[in-house]
Amino acid sequence: MSMSKWVLGLGYWVQGFRCFPWMALNYWLKDGLSLDPSSIQLLQYSANLPMVAKPFYGVLSDAVYLNGQHRLPYIALGALLQALSWLAIVIFSPSSISIIIIYLLLSNLGASIAEVSNDAIVAELGKQPDLKSKKTDQSSSSGELQSFVWMASSVGGVLGNLLCGIAIGRFSTHSMFLFFGILTALQFFITIFIHEKSLNLPKSPSNVGIKKQLSELATVLRKPEIAYSIGWFALSYAVIPALTGTMFFYQTEHLKIDSSVLGLSKVFGQAAMLLWSVIYNRYFKSVPSRKLIVAVQVTMAVFMFSDVFFVKGVYRDLGVPDSFYVVTFSGLLEVLFFFKILPFSVLIAQLCPPGCEGSLMAFVMSAIALSLIVSGYLGVALASYVGVTGNDFSVFPVGLFVQAACTILPLFWSSCIPDETKIKDRKKE
Repeated sequence: MSMSKWVLGLGYWVQGFRCFPWMALNYWLKDGLSLDPSSIQLLQYSANLPMVAKPFYGVLSDAVYLNGQHRLPYIALGALLQALSWLAIVIFSPSSISIIIIYLLLSNLGASIAEVSNDAIVAELGKQPDLKSKKTDQSSSSGELQSFVWMASSVGGVLGNLLCGIAIGRFSTHSMFLFFGILTALQFFITIFIHEKSLNLPKSPSNVGIKKQLSELATVLRKPEIAYSIGWFALSYAVIPALTGTMFFYQTEHLKIDSSVLGLSKVFGQAAMLLWSVIYNRYFKSVPSRKLIVAVQVTMAVFMFSDVFFVKGVYRDLGVPDSFYVVTFSGLLEVLFFFKILPFSVLIAQLCPPGCEGSLMAFVMSAIALSLIVSGYLGVALASYVGVTGNDFSVFPVGLFVQAACTILPLFWSSCIPDETKIKDRKKE
């Protein structure tokens, strides 16, 4: 395996393993600090604000070189910030919500910086033909690399959720925070001893300047096929009010679902993501991205309507245990939101011109992060409007029905996603 795959494999694996402390954080906020569902959801979605600034980190990564390198130093910095934030929670054990959110913001700042650099490396390497197999089709090379990092992230997610589900009843949440802090510290020390030359990245002019990089990004974003694609993709998340906090309380407080079952649910979802990456790499690389993305959106809507029947007790009356539904359907629905990212990332990597891969991929992930934050805030507003609380779930099915209906809306403007066949023909001309 090449050094670039080792670096990307480690980076995306740690990225997937981030679910380990964050799942433990849910229990600490609920049981340790006695927060209600809306407060937990607001805190967690607000902590994602650093991810909205990903284009800025991407511009820095593209334009500002540190010791002749512009990817690995930022990955190391991101790992260091994550380690410091989680270790600070362990050492100081804050009870103030404002202090906790500062540490979480710092953690997500580090994660964002590392993710931007990892995504940029994938975009850069994805443009190179696979010389070993004598392939000259960039979409094939890009798709294979995207599938590899997707699998690495999924493996990290499977292991993180499995270990968290087991550990949550045996160890304190702070010991789990400590473990992840040490893990990211190790990633930092490993990364600083690797030189970027070993990754065989394509050569690009250094110190091109932040202003020039921003100008190039603005030029790229004015291209209709890129602007419309990103706009549709972001709105396809933003219009769906997330009810994750309420569902977490419903499962743990109302249904008394054990933490190990929730861990298995997330493992099932991550395993599905891993399987999706394998299936996509083998069978769906040649399928137009628009068809795949629309199919995933429709599947999401079906699963959300299924949640309405679940909360109403229809499946329970049919003899389906709540724990079975939580592990399978709930676990799969949680990751269906991210199934669209794989084909969309491949599409954007092909549309992106050379030289601003980091900036554009960062802008895409920033748009997704902002849309998810909007989705989270809308979910809190929806739960408040219909009257769902941590103790009263009688109107929860109404909220879930509205959520499912909103999932269908983006399908009406799916034509914003460009036809890859026409784009390829245009490039040939």
